[in-house]
Amino acid sequence: MSDYKLSKSTFLKGLQCEKLLYLHKYHYNLKDPLDETQKSKFLQGNLVGKLAQNLFPKGKDASPENHLRIIDSVEITKEFLRNDIEIIYEATFLYDDIIAALDILVKDEEGWKAFEVKSSTSVKDIHITDAAVQYYTITNSGLKLKDISIIHINNEYERRDDLDLNKLFKIVSVKDKVIEYLPKIPLEVKRFKDVLSSNQRPSIDIGLHCDKPYQCDYKGLCWKDVPKKSVLEFPGMNFKKRFELYNSGYQKIETLKPEDVSLSDKQWKVVETLKKGRLEINHGKIRSFINELKYPLYFLDFETFQCAVPLFNNTKPFKQEVFQYSIHIEDFEGSKLRHKDFLAEPIGDPRENFVKRLIKDCGEEGDIIVYNISFERKRLEELKKVFNAYESDIENIIRRLKDLMTPFQKGWYRIPELMGKYTIKQVLPALVSNYSYEGLDIKEGNQASNIFAMKMINNFDGDWVSVKKSLREYCKLDTEAMVHILHKLQSSL
Repeated sequence: MSDYKLSKSTFLKGLQCEKLLYLHKYHYNLKDPLDETQKSKFLQGNLVGKLAQNLFPKGKDASPENHLRIIDSVEITKEFLRNDIEIIYEATFLYDDIIAALDILVKDEEGWKAFEVKSSTSVKDIHITDAAVQYYTITNSGLKLKDISIIHINNEYERRDDLDLNKLFKIVSVKDKVIEYLPKIPLEVKRFKDVLSSNQRPSIDIGLHCDKPYQCDYKGLCWKDVPKKSVLEFPGMNFKKRFELYNSGYQKIETLKPEDVSLSDKQWKVVETLKKGRLEINHGKIRSFINELKYPLYFLDFETFQCAVPLFNNTKPFKQEVFQYSIHIEDFEGSKLRHKDFLAEPIGDPRENFVKRLIKDCGEEGDIIVYNISFERKRLEELKKVFNAYESDIENIIRRLKDLMTPFQKGWYRIPELMGKYTIKQVLPALVSNYSYEGLDIKEGNQASNIFAMKMINNFDGDWVSVKKSLREYCKLDTEAMVHILHKLQSSL
């Protein structure tokens, strides 16, 4: 059997950037390491794909014994077709040096139908292109398709008791749009073959394509010479405008000039703060903020996880579900801190135990300090709807919330090196030099979220005892950080 030069995925990489295609083929070792979010998306995508097979049960799987030998699946698929197998998972076809594996191939009374499964909540343009490559290889291999569809997640589905796959998934025919795209494929195939046959890496500068439709696997390599405080980091500015500035010769934010560039007042404030290079404090606003706080103070932080497939009742796909919190309590200004926390066991629904402990640990009076109030408030509102018995207690917590992000978000406390950014991960090390997340095994919320999600869907193979300790250390540092940030604000007056 002949080998292949392109796969469906490398075809899509080529459309995004010819350099990406070339690097993927010849310099795979230079790609950026996968982060926890990417790993989680990959694993949850596999879970969704396997689950969708149950819409068409009792099929035959054409996957090869060795995943590196996808070429073997072509012969397996041919054998299944010769034996009149009417439902095939991972049916694989080869044509014009392109190999493509299809999630589900089904023959019914109307004929053969192709289904590609996506863990997204809608059909995107990239999915149409993806399906077009499938259709091109399948039909040119001699199999006529009556239809081709995308199966995707229905994010309006709310689980009640047993999982209802017919409600969890939506099936959308994309044949008409695929047919429109087909004439482009032969020309693109020739272009990508030419790229891969060259002995020279394509010379392509960085641009919007680095993150569209997906973040490039080689962004670290291509962006290594972008300076710190670059216009490409400008907060509150869309990427198109950032690249317009960058391509006009501006690199650093502080080099922007009013006579040359149109910016909002807020954006010019960022430029001015960087140029001045010194801390700017609105003492009146900070004083008012601090004087309004009522002790005891409860410094609170939630951690949540998301799953494409809802795991328990009253949940929807990709909904943020609570599983952990940390609280530092300061009874009066300067008092010794008390710490309380909660970390759910990754078995069953953690939410009610979370709520009961939270109500107890937050007491009945005193302000509850969070960082980015919209997140915790939204989670509490959601919990209030599900657990009516605790409605008044949860409402009491909501009423007491105060947002420590406000002084930084509103520009009352401006730190030049932050360039107008104000997440707690950025503010803490800039304000308190001896505090950092760098020494932790778990350094940020997405990492904590994805690890717990993997454990919930039985896709975690690490040391859970060690990870539990790391989760607690991370969440504890978040609330301890808020204490230190508030103390820094108090000492600035």
